[in-house]
Order: sequence, then C-alpha cells, then structure tokens
Amino acid sequence: MNSPTPAAAAPPAEGGAAVVLPDDDATRLSGRRAALLISTLLLGVLSFQLNASMVTPALPQIAASFGGSADSAAPVQSMFFLAGAIAGPVIGRWSDFIGRRAALLLVLGIMGVGTILCIAAPTLPLLVTGRFLQGVSSAVFALAYIVLSENLQAKVFGTSVGIIAAINGGIGGVDGYAGGLMAETFGFRSIFVVVLVLTAIAALCIFRLVPAGRPAGVRGAMDWWGAGSLSLFLVFLTYFVSDGSAAGWTSPTALALLAGTVLSFAGFWVIEKRRSHPLIAVHHLRSRQVWPVIATTVLTLAGIFAVINFTVVLLSQDPDGFGLSASISALLFLTPAALIGVFAAPLAGWLADRRGWIRILRLGTSFSLVCAAVAAVFSTSPVAVFVAVACLGIFYNGFFLTAINGLSVLLSPKEAPAALPGINGASFGIGASLGVVLVAPFAAQATAAGYATALWISVGITAAASIISLFVAAPKGETV
Repeated sequence: MNSPTPAAAAPPAEGGAAVVLPDDDATRLSGRRAALLISTLLLGVLSFQLNASMVTPALPQIAASFGGSADSAAPVQSMFFLAGAIAGPVIGRWSDFIGRRAALLLVLGIMGVGTILCIAAPTLPLLVTGRFLQGVSSAVFALAYIVLSENLQAKVFGTSVGIIAAINGGIGGVDGYAGGLMAETFGFRSIFVVVLVLTAIAALCIFRLVPAGRPAGVRGAMDWWGAGSLSLFLVFLTYFVSDGSAAGWTSPTALALLAGTVLSFAGFWVIEKRRSHPLIAVHHLRSRQVWPVIATTVLTLAGIFAVINFTVVLLSQDPDGFGLSASISALLFLTPAALIGVFAAPLAGWLADRRGWIRILRLGTSFSLVCAAVAAVFSTSPVAVFVAVACLGIFYNGFFLTAINGLSVLLSPKEAPAALPGINGASFGIGASLGVVLVAPFAAQATAAGYATALWISVGITAAASIISLFVAAPKGETV
C-alpha cells in the first residue's frame, strides 16, 4: 500500500536551502508527538468549521441588526464559501513553495483580520468583506491533510485523516445549536469573538508544532498565472450555478456566466500547457489519479449533500410531509448522521490503511447510493428515511469523506503535492451547490411526488459518482 508522501523539510539551512528529512517512516511522528500535531491541526480546522456552522443560525439576526431583509444576509455565507473555493487550490499549491507552516499561519492571519472586521463592522457590506477574508480559512483542511501525510508514520496516517475529516461534517450538530444560542443570548458578534480566540490559539500551536521549511521534491516557483485563471474559472462557475438556478439557465446573465466559465477554463488549460512549473500539469488532469477523484467528489457531494441538507430537511418540516418543527427535524435527520460520522471517519481511515484507500472510497460511494435509494423508495416513511440518513453518517460522512480526502493527498503529483488536495477541496462547494440547484425545483413543489423526484435525481447523481469511482487508480507500480 502506498505510504504517505515524503516527510516535510526541516527549517532552511544557511543560505536558504531546505534541509530535507530522509524519506524514512522511522523519522516520522507517532504516539504523543503525533497526537499533539493532530490536535493542533484540529484547532485550525475547527476555526474554519465554526465559522461556517455557528454563523448559519445567526443569519436572521445579522440581517435584522443592519435593517435588512432575510435575503440581504445571503452574501454573508455565499462570499465566505466563494473565498474558500478560491483559496484552497491557490494557497494549497503555494504551500509547496513557502512551506506548510507559513501557509497555515498566513491563512489564520487573514482569517483573524476578517474576524476582527466582522466584530467591529458598522455596516453589512463591511461584514461581508470580513466574511470573505474569513473564507480563506477553507484552505486549512487541505493543508492539514498534507501536513499529516508528510509528518506521521503510515500506521497512524489513515486514522488521523479520519479525525480531521470528521470535523468537516460539523461537531455532531452541537456547533450549529451553540451558534444559535450565543446569537440569542449575547448577539451574533459573540460568535466571532469565540472564533477569534480559537484562531489565535490555533496559530500559536501551529507556530510551535508544525515543521517549517519547503517540502522535498518541489522545484520552480508558484504559477500565479495558472492560479489567477483557475480562480477566475471558479468564480464564473460558482455564479453560473447560483444565477442560473435563480434567473433561469437560458437567461442572458446565466448564458454570459456560462461563456465566462468555458473561456476561463480554456484559458487555464492553455496556460498550464505552457508553464514549466504549472499549478497542475495538464497530463495529470487527464490521468486516472486526478480527474476521477475530482469528478467523484463533485458528483457525490451533488447527490448526497442535497439529500441530507436540503430535500430531507424540507420534507421533514413540511406539514404535508413529516410535519416536524425545525428543531426536531435537525435532531432526527441532521444530528445522528453528524454524530455517527465523528466515530465512523477515524474507523474508515484505519481500515483504509489496511484494506486500501480506493476500496474504502468505492464502499463509501456504493453504500451511500444504497442509502439514498432507500430514502427515495420509502420517501413517505419517516422511519425509513431516518434510518437511511443515519446510515449516511457511516458511509458518506465516515467512509467517503475520509477516503476522498486521503486519496487527494496520496494521488497528488509528486512534483505538486498540494495541487490535488487544493483542487479537490474546491470541488466540495461546487458539488454541494450543484446538487441543491438540480433538485430544488422538484422539492419546492412541496408534494410527495416532488420530494420523491428530488430524491431520485440525487440517487442518479450518486450512481454516476459510484461508477466514476471505479476509474480511480493508483500510479503504475503502486498500491493505494
């Protein structure tokens, strides 16, 4: 089985040349030192996750405090996630040249500035600007996985990836509840105070515990032309999906954004073919180590995210559906999957180290497909849907999220170790948005047939993801 990528470099020696630690599993961390590193990275990813989940229930209060409608608060979240989509690939790849610790501290520093702006913002536009800066912290996930792969012994790598991946689904639903409670008791700005304190602690721990220096095997300089063109593509794609669903896919705005999406991707492709040290080489994009990973991520998120976080939420709260209140709906259909994922993800990583990462990925997508199909077939049964969504805590939150994040590190090009984790991280938001957009017209009908159709669309998308996962392959001569 393929072990994690080479160990991180030690601090630069005299003259600026990186001192590279030998690629020997014996030199990597285990035991207490590994636990300290994992805990440090957990603080970093929690800074991002709490920024995402705790703010959501406070959105109505944010809008009201600035004298706006509920819709006026939408950019508070949309700009946050847009910044994350851009920052993941760019800062992740830049870390190949400036080092993981420097990149993590840069990300947390930008997030700290954004958080201070959110605390003090006298107007909604300034608050949205702060949220955009906070969104850069999305890159911390990809950076954390890379740090683990470069510094931990192979026997603990999989479990550690699972621990980090578990946070990606929230803290068992407690974070969202705590955010709402804090907003009601102390005001929405108190959430940002908590995030700022956590960010400062995370930055201090990262400075002390994450190795410095440039990674081994990386040559050249950062491809800023490629980074710019990829960022432009992600912006156009995000707004095309958003505006197309709102204004219609054939509206002038949507068609203009589609043209921008196509042209910006073509520009990115041309630029990458001509660069001596590209963001990610074109031949890698065509390989079975890269495109199936990205496609599987987009399609699985499009299928399963919409089931858990959109269709089932609407169905459960519809008086003609399951007729539950918002709090009971969250307790029954959101919290169990999140809690189960916290325990299933480390187990999935442990199994991946022993049975193969690609095998765990395929198990995750296949059984996620089964769970989605059960929810679609028995969409009128609260018990069946509850069991199906709870099982997604095992196979989606646990197996899939752990395997796809681990594979993004293990299958990334050796000369660009952060390229695939960064691009794959951006694919999460794209897939989630796409899934909701595709099922929304049917779920919005608020009928049994409409909900069933929305669920079957998600089943079809997840089936495509399961098929695409069969194309994921290790490099020739390696086993993953």
